[in-house]
Formats: sequence, structure tokens, C-alpha cells
Amino acid sequence: LVLELNRVIIPTYGTVPEQQTLHTPEWVDFDDKTDSLFFKDGQRRIDFVLVYEDESKKMTHKRSDRKNQKRKRQVYESNLINNGLQLEATRSVLDEKLIFVKVHAPWEVLCTYAEVMHIKLPLQHNDLKTQDSAFNWFSRLFRVDENIIKPEQEFFTAPFQMEYLSSFYIQDKDTFFNPATRSRIVHFILSRVEYATKNNVKKFGINKLLDTGIYKAAFPLHDSSFRHLSTDPNCPSERYLLYREWAHPKNIFKLQPLDFIRKYYGEKIGIYFAWLGFYTNMLTVAAVVGVGCFLYGFLTKDNCTWSQEVCDPNIGGKIIMCPQCDKVCTYWNLTITCESSKKLCIFDSFGTLVFAVFMGIWVTFFLEFWKRRQAELEYEWDTVEYLEQEEQVRPEYEARCTQVVMNEITQEEEYVPYTACGKCVRMTFCTSAIFFWILLIIASVVGIIVYRLSVFLVFSAKLSQHISGTEVIRKYLTPQTATSVTASLISFVVIMILNIIYEKVAILITDFELPRTQTDYENSLTTKMFLFQFVNYYSSCFYIAFFKGKFVGHPGSPVYWLGKYRNEECDPGGCLLELTTQLAIIVGGKAIWNNIQEVLVPLVKNLIGRYSAAARSEKVIPRWEHDYHLQPFGKLGLFYEYLEMVIQFGFVTLFVASFPLAPLLALMNNMLEIRLDAWKLTTQFRRMVPQKAQDIGAWQPILQGIAILAVVTNAMIIAFTSDMIPRLVYYWSFSVPPYGSHSSHTMKGYINSTLSVFNISDFKNESRPFSPWFGNQMTCRQVYRDLRYPPGHQHQYEHNIYYWHVLAAKLAFIIVMEHVIYFVKFIISYVIPDVSQKTKSKVKREKYLTQKLLHENDLKGMKKNMGKIANKIIRGPESTLRPKDE
Repeated sequence: LVLELNRVIIPTYGTVPEQQTLHTPEWVDFDDKTDSLFFKDGQRRIDFVLVYEDESKKMTHKRSDRKNQKRKRQVYESNLINNGLQLEATRSVLDEKLIFVKVHAPWEVLCTYAEVMHIKLPLQHNDLKTQDSAFNWFSRLFRVDENIIKPEQEFFTAPFQMEYLSSFYIQDKDTFFNPATRSRIVHFILSRVEYATKNNVKKFGINKLLDTGIYKAAFPLHDSSFRHLSTDPNCPSERYLLYREWAHPKNIFKLQPLDFIRKYYGEKIGIYFAWLGFYTNMLTVAAVVGVGCFLYGFLTKDNCTWSQEVCDPNIGGKIIMCPQCDKVCTYWNLTITCESSKKLCIFDSFGTLVFAVFMGIWVTFFLEFWKRRQAELEYEWDTVEYLEQEEQVRPEYEARCTQVVMNEITQEEEYVPYTACGKCVRMTFCTSAIFFWILLIIASVVGIIVYRLSVFLVFSAKLSQHISGTEVIRKYLTPQTATSVTASLISFVVIMILNIIYEKVAILITDFELPRTQTDYENSLTTKMFLFQFVNYYSSCFYIAFFKGKFVGHPGSPVYWLGKYRNEECDPGGCLLELTTQLAIIVGGKAIWNNIQEVLVPLVKNLIGRYSAAARSEKVIPRWEHDYHLQPFGKLGLFYEYLEMVIQFGFVTLFVASFPLAPLLALMNNMLEIRLDAWKLTTQFRRMVPQKAQDIGAWQPILQGIAILAVVTNAMIIAFTSDMIPRLVYYWSFSVPPYGSHSSHTMKGYINSTLSVFNISDFKNESRPFSPWFGNQMTCRQVYRDLRYPPGHQHQYEHNIYYWHVLAAKLAFIIVMEHVIYFVKFIISYVIPDVSQKTKSKVKREKYLTQKLLHENDLKGMKKNMGKIANKIIRGPESTLRPKDE
């Protein structure tokens, strides 16, 4: 591609010598046409806008620096003109230091680069007959009115080739390349034109010029204001229609006009909103089932026998619990946990098990049906063969191609930026950097755990828990609750800080890797960022779910963290409620933070810029100056939108067994998120360069990995975090003889049976509580269900037979649940093909008709040429033989 560009497209590629006359843009004054999208002649369309600050009016740089910057810009603009682009410069209406350079690509340039970029363009109308779905009448109720946004015409397409120009469907040269395609082509040129050469190294591309401040902005234009229709009769006002029919809050229950979004913003933006809309629609089913499971737990909580025993003054009121820390903690009544036990009955019910199994199957349906939907969009949006035909090498990669290697496939020499050894060194460095930052996150998690362990002592001393105490606040503000809430808040703050730092580090690492294409770049960055975010967001949840309260020993022989801090214990009901609290704080805090970042920040910046501009002038402002004062979308703007939703997807699936309402909250958030993202794009940001995208990239395997992991995590949450398995074992085995004394299966006596007994005389001196003992009892009960033999038994404080039954049941449950769900997932994946038969037929039909059409034109051309040759041959002999015949 590099050789092709140098040979065919950019013959003047190189630094313009000092003595050579530079081509400069044509200077014009603004003609007060505020909505015009054309040069001053009204004929040439503005395909891109470059903005710079007049060097003669800059006061912040040295004179030599200003001269150097001006020279680079002049060389760059001259090379743009040499490559066929037409430039027109206009001074700003509001700020005389700003210059706007409008760029237009003529027909010849568009055709040339369309062939180089392998852009697919229409050949003829699609003649395939489509059958309406049986649910078409229902979906029509939620669609955008077709009289307002007309459906896009369907064409058979093929990669553009100049020699087959007559075969393509060209009604008007001005509309054959739509504005999105024109902007893509111009940006392709802008990214590859040189502006300087230093030490035999070419410096080129608009991105570097933006980074060095030579240009302040580069963007394609919005076609109108989002508030009203354009005054230009040639403008379709697509931005206004998108705001009115897509981004406005009144459309929250409407389907998105995806084809129209793709036409205006490109396939990359379109595929994101298609995925987000599909994910939101699928969440509707999960939310309904989740609400049903929650209501089941809420309606049956009054029948929760074990919670009633905790709250019963004759049962829970007489059970004295051992201190939860050394010395400063005191003995306490089990009834203190009455309120939390009631709440726990809602979430830790049989409905939770059903919902966890359902979500394991739901996520498979979601991924399989999304693959089918994605395949349909690939066909409809002409991206089926995009990666093989259209994607270009990144300019940064091209600039470093100095090493010559032999291509194993073509057996020809090609240029690469580094050898195999250099690539190995880069990969080693990048991998080491990634692991370093992951270890840094783990260190921060360890720090939070140490905080939890140390601050628990403080809360235990301040929030004293006397056996006879009856204060209302103690029902809700226990040392465990205070520690959990404050630790969750601190964890959230640490997560946000590490996110900001690691974002820059991940970009630096990916830049150092030097990926070949933009897709490779984004996939590499996606993998790094998600790996970091996974550890950053989910580590605290994994700690609460699977580690807290699992390795604590018993009161006479506790386990210490770092040899100093006694490990945390869960409440008698387990850590499930604390896990729910942690999820609510992180998910809620993250949503609030993202909304502030994504909505308020650009809104406030634009308002400040608008009011400051209005204070300076009441003049009519052109479209390009309106757009300049909007916020740039950024190279990674869409990346963060995906990341936000995938992190949410992880919370909805990985820990859904602890919070059945998570899909409902995600559904409500996403319905608003679609419109907020649409509102930001249409009102607060400049129009980004339309880009091609075949699918959602590296996010697809990440979602599949989360789906597989979700089955394991939910099975382990039910087995080890929830109290469901111990209750089932007690109900079916230990409530009746030979282990129990009840005549029938029951949950009565469960609390008294599962809280191990400890003799207070067996406390070691370093852990014996300061507080005196009340009453005549000489024993206390363990907070957690460790199921040990009582004091006086020949195996005292060792695990009893109930413990081993429960452990066996937990392991069996995990194995059975995983195998059942994975088997169902396998069947679903096998039954539902990734590409529907209907889409396969369309793709084959299009290829057949495309090849036939181009082949017939080849035959016609060959026949015409052969006819001319034949006529010459026939006329030749006739002219030479005629005299002899005569």
C-alpha cells in the first residue's frame, strides 16, 4: 500500500524545498450564509475543516518557533493541493487570530482514493425479495415515522474500480459519494501527507500536526443546527432529524433509526448503538424474571423460619455471640442481626437459585442472537469483507517501516517496523508493564482489606454492643455495616483514581507496541484496559464473595492477616448482603461519575464557550465556526462507552445471584444511556470522522469470557456465599433422625444447630476481651457457620459431620449446576447458527450478481475491442488483395 501511494497517489510526496514556491489556499471572506456547507462559489462541498491560529498573532512562542510552525503548515497545505485537494481559507468572525481552512475533494481525487481504499459503492438496486416478519406490525408501533426519516435504498455493491466506472450506479457525481464517504477519503489523505523531513525521517499526518499545536482542530462539518432545519435548500438537515427522532428524550421507547445513524456517523458508531439497543432489549426479559424472583423472596420472607429464630427473643435473644475481634470487642446478642436477616431472606431464597440458572442460559441466548444480528448488519452495511479489503495500515506504522523482511506467503521483500527480535522485546516490555499495574491494583485491594481489618477495631470500640442494649441505631449501624460502607466508598475512590492513571499508561504501552491497523490498535488497547478494569472493579467483590469469612479459624485459634490483623468474619447469615451493598455502591457511584463526566463536562464547556462568544459579538456565525466551539469526540470516545457497558454487563452476570434486581437497574440505565449518548453526539460534540467497523471487535470475546465465568461465579456464590446449601442440608438430613430430633423435615432449630459453641475459658490472653461477662453462661457462639464439635467433645473445635455433609453438597451443587448450564449453552450454540440462512442467501446472491454484472461488462468491452480488431484484419487483406483480383 505504501509503495502504491508513493507511486500512484502521491507523486510529489516529499518536503518542499525552501526555494520552491508553495501553493496556498484561496482566501475569501464569509458571505453571511450561516448554514452553507459549500465554498463561496456555492458549488464545491466542504468535506473537512482545518483550524489554526495565525502565527503572526501568537505571543506565547518564540519568533523562530512561530516561523518553523508556519513553514510546516504551509508545506503541508501545499502538499495537500499537490495531491488534488482544493483549499479555501476564511478568517474567524469572532476571533481574528483563528483561520479556518476548508477542504474540498474533486471527483477525480475521490475516485482515485476510493479505488485505493477499496470502498464498496452501489452497482444496481437490490432485486432480492424480502418477506416481512410476522411481528412487523408490532415493531412498526415503535419505529420512527418513515415519512420523516425515509428508509435507505438497498443496492448491490462492489469495491470501486475506475475501469468499471460505467458499471456503477451513478445518477449524479455530486451525490455518488455521500458526505460520510467523502470525509473518510479526505481524512485518509490528511493522515498521509508530509509536512517535514528530519534526519531522513518523514513527518506526516494531521494527527501529529494537531498534537504539536500547529493546527488546533480538524473535523468534518455537521450538516445543520440540531435545533432547526437548515436554511440551505440543498442540505438534508440530517442532524436535526437525528436529534428530533433519536436523541430527544421523548423517543425513549422508540426503536433507533440505525440505518440513518450509520449513514450520518459511519458504521463504527452505528454498530455500537445497534449492540447497545440489542443488549437493552434482551435485558427486558432478564429484568422481568429478576423482578419475579425478587417478589418471590419479598412475599415469602415472613415464612423464613431461620430469620424468625434470629429475631425471636426466646431463641436469638438468648444466644450470646463471641467477640469479632481481639480485646476491644465485646459479647453481643444474635438479635442485633435481626434486621439484616430479614433483608437477607429476600435475596437468599430459592428464587435466587432459579434466577442464577436462568441468567446462565440468558447470556448464551444474548450472545448467539447478537451474532446473528451482527451478521445481518454486516451484509446490510457492506462490511462482510471489510477487514480483508478496506482497512488501511496506520500512518504511525508506515512511518516506522524501515526493516526489510521476506514475506513467507508472497516470497517477496516487504518493509516492517521491527524484526522478530525487536517484536519480542516490545512484547516482553509491554507484558511486564501490564502485570506491574495489575499487581499495583492487587496491592490497593490488600490495602483496603487492611483498612477493613484495622478500622473494624475502632468501630467496635466506638459502637459498643452490650448484651442488654436496645438502641434503635444498633439495628442498622453495626461495626460490620460501618466498616463495609466506608471501605466500599474508599474502594470506589481508589478505583476512579487508578482508572485515570492507567488510561494514560495503557495508551503509552499500546503506542509502543505499534499495531499495524486501527482495528489491531483498538483491540490491543481494549484487552489491556478491560484486564485492568476487571481487576480494578471486581476484585473487592470477589474478596467479599469468596474470601471474606472463609479462613478465620475459630475464637480460640483465630487466623491473622499479615500476622497482625484478625481476619474478617461474616454475619451469621453470611456475606451475601454485604456483597449486595458493595455492588450497589460501586455500580451507583460509577453511573453517577460517568454521567458527570460524559454529560455535564461537555455541556458546561460548551455553555461557557457559547456565552463568552455571545459576549464578544452578535454577528452571524458560519457552520464551521459553530462546530469548532463544540467538544472534540476524541479517538477513544467510543471505547469508553463500550467499556462502561461491558463492565455493567459483568456486574449483571457475574454477581447476579446476590442481587436479582441488577438487570432491572441496568435496563433503566441503558434506556437513558442510549438517549444520553445520542444527545451528546448530536448536540455537544463535533462530527467525528465516519469509520468502518465489521463488528464490536475485541469486546465480543470479552463478553463470551464473562459469560463462561458468570456460570462459575454464580454457582460459587450460591454454594459458598449464600446460606442456601447449609439450610437445604439441615432440612433434608439434620432436622430428622438420626442427626435431628424432629419427626418431620423442618427448618426449626436451624440457628441453634449451626452456630458452634465455644468455651470462654479457652480464650488466649492476647485475644481475651476486656469487657466483663454477663450472666452465668460459660460459652458463646461463633458468628460464622463453622460447624465444629462443642467443648468437652473428644474432637472439640474440630469440624463435625454436618460440616463435611455441607461441603460435599456445595461441591456437588457447583459441579451439577456448571455441567447442566454448560450443556444447555452448548446445545443453544449448536442449534442457533451464527449467520441465518436468510443472510447467507443474500450474501451469495449479491456476490453472484456482482460478479455476473462485472463479468458481462468485461465481455462486452472485450467483444467491442475484438470486433474492432477483426474489422481491421478483414479490411487489411481486402485492400491488399483487391488489385490482384481486378
